[in-house]
Amino acid sequence: MAAAPVFETNFSNLTLQGRGKVRDIYDLGEHLLIVATDRISAYDVVMPTAIPDKGRILTKISTFWFRALADLVDNHLVTTEVEEFPQQCQPYAGELAQRSMLVKRAEPLPVECIVRGYLSGSGWRDYQKHGSVCGILLEDGLVESARLDSAIFTPSTKAEKGTHDENIDFTTLCDKVGTNLAEELRDLSLALYEKGAAMARQRGILIADTKFEFGLVAGKLTLIDEVLTPDSSRFWPADKYLPGGSQESFDKQYLRDYLDRCGWDHRPPAPELPEEVVRDTKTRYLEALERLTGG
Repeated sequence: MAAAPVFETNFSNLTLQGRGKVRDIYDLGEHLLIVATDRISAYDVVMPTAIPDKGRILTKISTFWFRALADLVDNHLVTTEVEEFPQQCQPYAGELAQRSMLVKRAEPLPVECIVRGYLSGSGWRDYQKHGSVCGILLEDGLVESARLDSAIFTPSTKAEKGTHDENIDFTTLCDKVGTNLAEELRDLSLALYEKGAAMARQRGILIADTKFEFGLVAGKLTLIDEVLTPDSSRFWPADKYLPGGSQESFDKQYLRDYLDRCGWDHRPPAPELPEEVVRDTKTRYLEALERLTGG
């Protein structure tokens, strides 16, 4: 029998620092414990229905990328091996297995670093209205899902749970974090995307766009949160790519499409998800894991 989905964790002898849309974070002093639950969000709203094993899938994919991209930037990952976690975590070893990370404590930056290699989602909508994305002027005549000549850096605010992120231009990013740090974020994000996209392409996946998050550890810029997962990226099957419309995907675009069809207005509360949508969402996430990591 498959394990029941984990919607949230409650570890009585650990200090809960907070719950994000997907992750529960516990304060262990020098380190943090990040637990990827099976919650899923869309349009910045957490769904009331969990996707079984989603947290394990995301943890495996992020771990793969943290290691693959470590030559470009430091990251916060210490270990995913539960037996190496502090003693106070051991009573919960079964619940933590394969869905948790012990990480360095970082001071998160108040922005999300989005890189787009293809024109989709909010970037496509902005282009239709303005011919630009986050203040970056693009050539005329592009179609939905078009591959851009060069990937573009389009940061956004980091919204609180239940509110929406907002795209910002580079000048606004400079105002928020300072010009030097903004330039470092831009250059690192583009380098991470280019390496990740090239690796994924060899495995039959196009990474249309993605979101990186960074923090400061002892004053040093550090990659945190998750990396190049179906939650934070658009993954398209390379062999079915056809510009000029929406694409098949291995990410939560399938869920967004269902929510749009069912008439939900993107405001909480979100509707319960039918069994078919839960099953098909999990199937897409597993496909991404298997293609990227071999399982």
